[in-house]
Amino acid sequence: MKIARYKKAQKYLKFYYNNYGFHQPYQVLIDGTFCFAAFTEHINIRDQIPKYLNGKLKLLTTRCIIIETEKIAKKTQGALTILKQFGIHECDHKVPISGSKCISSMIGKTNDKHYILATQDRDLQEKLKKIAGVPLLYLHNKSPTLQKPSTASYSKAGQVLTADPHVFISPAQNETLTNIKKALGVEQVQEEPKKKVIIKKPHNPNPLSCKKKKKRSSDLKPNQVKDGKVRKRKKNKQKVVMNIENK
Repeated sequence: MKIARYKKAQKYLKFYYNNYGFHQPYQVLIDGTFCFAAFTEHINIRDQIPKYLNGKLKLLTTRCIIIETEKIAKKTQGALTILKQFGIHECDHKVPISGSKCISSMIGKTNDKHYILATQDRDLQEKLKKIAGVPLLYLHNKSPTLQKPSTASYSKAGQVLTADPHVFISPAQNETLTNIKKALGVEQVQEEPKKKVIIKKPHNPNPLSCKKKKKRSSDLKPNQVKDGKVRKRKKNKQKVVMNIENK
């Protein structure tokens, strides 16, 4: 069963890598509810999550989440201790807000910074499922579990292939290839479109533009030339004389 869990996690991570540009070290954003569940179930987050995701991680939280957890410190003292072990990611909230609102603002509409969210908050999970490209991590049966990509994540990934069925490289893979080419100093030369060579076929001359061939004086007969002038030949008309008989 453990092997099957690990294989599913790698399959889902590969999906996010190919379609949304996720890469190591993964940024795992952890809230107070996840730390409280880990404290209750005696789970070592620093040890279990890297093994489960099989990669390098950055375990992060925010000041808003820490302040929210401190307000209920009597019940969540152990969770607060765990939470303070992680790196603090600046959320730019001068006035502290709730942990769920802070997380929503950091992920935004597209999750450009590629956060993996670790939370037990069901309402927050359902809200973020509507945003494409947000991996959700939670604790189930004393083990970290990566949720299957949401319908929104699958549909957006499918739109890329539907838009151009001949493209089999995702935008993230294309960006990676471009960076590798730049690092190696390989410039992509764009081939100029070849111009079609039009072969002109010979055409018959326009009969209206053709002039009649003039006769030269050397071509004329001797009797047609008189005193240096060309004598035109006249046509003799024969007169027909009709004899009328008198009756």
